[in-house]
Amino acid sequence: MGRSGKLPSGASAKLKRWKKGHSSDSNPVTCRHRQAARSRFFSRPSEKSDLTVDAVKLHNELQSGSLRLGKSKAPETAMEEGDEMALTEKSSGTFLSGLSDCTNVTFSKVQRFWESNSAAHKEICAVLAAVTEVIRSQGGKETETEYFAALVLSCLATLLRKQDMEAWSYPVTLQVFHGLLSFTVHAKPKIRKAAQHGVCSVLKGSDFMFGEKAPAHHPAAVSTAKFCIQEIEKAGGSKEATTTLHMLTLLKDMLPCFPEGLVKNCSETLLRVMTLSHVLVTACAMQAFHSLFHAKPSPGTLSAELNAQIITALYDYLPSENDLQPQLAWLKVMEKAHINLVRLQRDLGLGHLARFFGTAMSCLLSPHSQVVIAATQSLKETLKECVAPHVADIGSVTSSASGPAQYIAKMFRAVEEGLTYKFHAAWSSVLQLLCVFFEACGRQAHPVMKKCLQSLCDLRLSPHFPHTAALDQAVGAAVTSMGPEVVLQAVPLDIDGSEETLDFPRSWLLPVIRDHVRETRLGFFTTYFLPLASTLKSKAVDLAETGSIVESKIYDTLQWQIWTLLPGFCTKPMDVATSFKGLARTLGTAISERPDLRVTVCQALRTLITKGCEAEADSAEVSRFAKNFLPILFNLYGQPVTAEDPLTPRRAVLETIKTYLTIAETQLVNGFLEKASEKVLDPASSDFTRLSVLDLVVALAPHADEAAISKLYSTIRPYLDSKTHGMQKKAYRVLEEVCACSQGPGACFVESHLDDLKKTLLDSLRSTSSPAKRPRLKCLIHIVKKLSAEHEDFIAALVPEVILCTKEVSVGARKNAFALLVEMGHAFLRFGSNQEESLQRYLILIYPGLVGPVTTVSCSILALTHLLFEFKGLMGTSTVEQLLENICLLLASRTRDVVKSALGFIKVAVVVMDVLHLAKHVQLVMEAIGKLSDDMRRHFRMKLRNLFTKFIRKFGFELVKGLLPEEYHKVLINIRKAETRAKRHRALSQAAAEEEEEEEEDPVQGTGDSIEEILADSEDEDNEEEERGRGREQRKLARQRSRAWLKEGGGDEPLNFLDPKVAQRVLATQPGPGRGKKKDHGFKVSADGRLIIREEEDDKIEEEDGTKGEDEEMTDLMEDVGITNKKKLKQHKEVEEEELEMPPQYQAGGSGIHRPLAKKAVPGAEYKAKKAKGDMKKKGRLDPYAYIPLNRTKLNRRKKVKLQGQFKGLVKAAQRGSQVGHQLHRKDRRP
Repeated sequence: MGRSGKLPSGASAKLKRWKKGHSSDSNPVTCRHRQAARSRFFSRPSEKSDLTVDAVKLHNELQSGSLRLGKSKAPETAMEEGDEMALTEKSSGTFLSGLSDCTNVTFSKVQRFWESNSAAHKEICAVLAAVTEVIRSQGGKETETEYFAALVLSCLATLLRKQDMEAWSYPVTLQVFHGLLSFTVHAKPKIRKAAQHGVCSVLKGSDFMFGEKAPAHHPAAVSTAKFCIQEIEKAGGSKEATTTLHMLTLLKDMLPCFPEGLVKNCSETLLRVMTLSHVLVTACAMQAFHSLFHAKPSPGTLSAELNAQIITALYDYLPSENDLQPQLAWLKVMEKAHINLVRLQRDLGLGHLARFFGTAMSCLLSPHSQVVIAATQSLKETLKECVAPHVADIGSVTSSASGPAQYIAKMFRAVEEGLTYKFHAAWSSVLQLLCVFFEACGRQAHPVMKKCLQSLCDLRLSPHFPHTAALDQAVGAAVTSMGPEVVLQAVPLDIDGSEETLDFPRSWLLPVIRDHVRETRLGFFTTYFLPLASTLKSKAVDLAETGSIVESKIYDTLQWQIWTLLPGFCTKPMDVATSFKGLARTLGTAISERPDLRVTVCQALRTLITKGCEAEADSAEVSRFAKNFLPILFNLYGQPVTAEDPLTPRRAVLETIKTYLTIAETQLVNGFLEKASEKVLDPASSDFTRLSVLDLVVALAPHADEAAISKLYSTIRPYLDSKTHGMQKKAYRVLEEVCACSQGPGACFVESHLDDLKKTLLDSLRSTSSPAKRPRLKCLIHIVKKLSAEHEDFIAALVPEVILCTKEVSVGARKNAFALLVEMGHAFLRFGSNQEESLQRYLILIYPGLVGPVTTVSCSILALTHLLFEFKGLMGTSTVEQLLENICLLLASRTRDVVKSALGFIKVAVVVMDVLHLAKHVQLVMEAIGKLSDDMRRHFRMKLRNLFTKFIRKFGFELVKGLLPEEYHKVLINIRKAETRAKRHRALSQAAAEEEEEEEEDPVQGTGDSIEEILADSEDEDNEEEERGRGREQRKLARQRSRAWLKEGGGDEPLNFLDPKVAQRVLATQPGPGRGKKKDHGFKVSADGRLIIREEEDDKIEEEDGTKGEDEEMTDLMEDVGITNKKKLKQHKEVEEEELEMPPQYQAGGSGIHRPLAKKAVPGAEYKAKKAKGDMKKKGRLDPYAYIPLNRTKLNRRKKVKLQGQFKGLVKAAQRGSQVGHQLHRKDRRP
């Protein structure tokens, strides 16, 4: 592609230009080149064909990117192709002119549909022309058979893949396969990749490999492996190693398909070529090993012994610590190798892991942070994949253990060594490793980990320790896996209430235990922490009595922290059945007598019931104490509270009651319910007591039997008509809980008393207060779900009430009203066989509200809007159109509430209705909106703007503009401008996002999950295909990649090539000081280097791109009704809000009469003295000279005289001041 820029001088006059407005009318009239090409393109030329073998070769090179016209070649390339360029230079510009020789009718489609600007079509024609030339050169007649024979190479892989097992015993099949295999080292990338892909598909995807009697390996696997080994050995240690790289690429995919013996031979070959110190060869060999281990092959391909041998051999190829990429690749390969070895044979794999942990820990000393991160990640994955699944079978791990337990102990000692000062730069990574180690092996290996816990605690007390959070996380993992009992044996709290100082160096353990303790012994809390908490509380009381308030507060805080551990101990404890009885009395006392512990103990009880009573024995044990805990909780909830008392403890008590009732016996619940009913009916009870008892009744009702519920219903029934709003609301809450039961005694009660419930709810309609609407509607929802067709009259009687409740004050009541409307619609659908007719019968019940009072009209429109959205796929088209017409008539109302509801309906209709059906009513809607009064138009300007935007997107700007009066045209024009801006902004954002994605496609060093991500761009074919336009720089980069450096010995010591570790002296990175990489702080930087920090609101640019879903539209409408209480940001600027008949507000700006009137700050004004004349010095600032701010406007020649006058005045003033100062100075000198 040519470079863009200005045309040469005089060239623009020679160009033909389109007339204004006619650039897209048609193709140019003058097209002599196309006419000439068309006349002879698909006809047989009389003269000799210009298509030669060289032309096809040139075409292939152009397609692959290996040949770049107009660029200088390397010297060796120029010498090799010097003779050929003379032949191909002419055909390079006209190679398409020779693609017209194919006259076989089979390829007539290629001729008919050929496009000159399609690269794929050019490729097809080039291949077809080349095949034609080959057939003619052999004296062929261009028959279909001849063309098939020439093109069959592309079908070989599919043909071979479909052969059965028996066919592979024929020599001809293997011969054909070997022909395909020979193309895997072809010089052209596309042919080579196609052949490699074909070989892989044959060996991996042959049909008989997926049958019941599938062989372990493909019959062609042996010959493929031998071919690869032969080609690699034939290439030897050549400088370019091109063939070796091609074979390594094939082995990367094929190695897991070979039998064990050939895998061993291939592995030996890979290890040999890695000694060549060729960076790309080594990288590709590592890729092949990674793919082998990652594939997790069967023992028939990779046995445990061979896996272990490869691991041992790879230690000789450990890269230098300065080689970043090779070291990352080596760590990833070794990680996968050990994971696969443990999978094959656990004990052998664990035995090799100890050495790998020692080597990987030394990588934490690397100066490269990527290596430290990669080594940490490899060790963590190895622990999770190799150790954690098997540690339970291994048993206890001690220092004197043997076998796998000994290997785990060695691995832990290697990681524990990371706490020494030598690793202080990587302590964060070491702490992460210890955290994973504790999680994986803490339960079995805690005997060898206690010393490490002591070291961690001592390290945390060191001054200015920077990794406190990571250390707490590691200790917390130990608490989770080992249990607090083991941890506190290793590192005691050292708190017993007899301390001489109040330092408490290990008090930090209490929050750590609180956040991580679970699945432990509940008895340990009873035996260790409860006595300690009691001692500390007594100490705090004693200190308070002696006047030591500060010390008392410290001890009181410590005992409170100990109590906060209880919810964690109640999370899946292991000894509930045996330990809870020893703790129950203490908990009951704490709830009733310790207000400061009430919330914590209630939380512990809820946690124990929900997360600790999974076994029946545990649940029965806790349930046995319900008769003790529930009365205490009832009494606490019934105690009067003052305005100063917080509501949190009371809510916690009620939630605990509800949770405890889930495991309480039914007879006990019935007894409590009977006593509560008596308390409600007791005339001596106060209103607060009655309300509190009714709250308890609400909690008790779902867990009682049917007889108790019937008796309760008789008790609360009179309160449904109570004049006291609170009592009425609580009575409905009780009924709501009963009706909500989907099964059990509650469901049986509703089914047997359905008629009575219907009558009661209808009779109490007129006496229902506003606070009771929410629970009443909820009751109706549960009842309507259970109704059948014979109860349709009951639903019809409820419709007026439900419609009016859509405008209730309570948000919950409005929400329930809309939910009940939908549930009633579903009921009608259940009642009838024809869904459309059923919905029509339901809507007929709502239509009368459209001609009633203003409030009823508004509520009815809201109800219809919600139903339109919920049943949009079930309403008939005629019904929706009829509704839209009627709503448009209501836009003429003089009441804002009605107009607001009507606009909401139209908004939903625009989203829901099909464009074809909506188009019939666009004129009607626009005319209705155009007749709105000025007051309505001004008040609903944002809603109208939203509607206009939607109509413009659906039907175009001109149509909407033509249907609206002139006073709306201004806002329509502004909408069009805003849409254009938004579209342009979206295009720019999308382009920027795509650019960022392209940048992110480059692998991040050290973060890839696969070896391919770590060793990206390591093959020559990638350079040939994907980087065509980079020319000399890319070839230079490729040469740099293939280079290797030798690191000499220290001082005068020569390099010993017989050293087993000499491979570590061969570097892929040039030794020397590394170039620092700029950190990404997450902020953009301006051209002058300033950070651009924006608020979240600034990043969210307002744009309506037409992608808002129907659910979001309905959500916006419900927000208008007041159902959802989301805080909406201001989405439109004031200027846009004032487009509908709003006078603009002028703001000064610009120059001349529009200049800002505010006075500008005069330079140096801050130095002026407030009382005296002149300037004064200020501490910490520059001296008050005449500082003149730089301003580019001072360079304007037209203002030269004015500026000169300003500076003259400035100099005169300075001279005047100096003269006055000089006179004063002389006066001071006089005697």
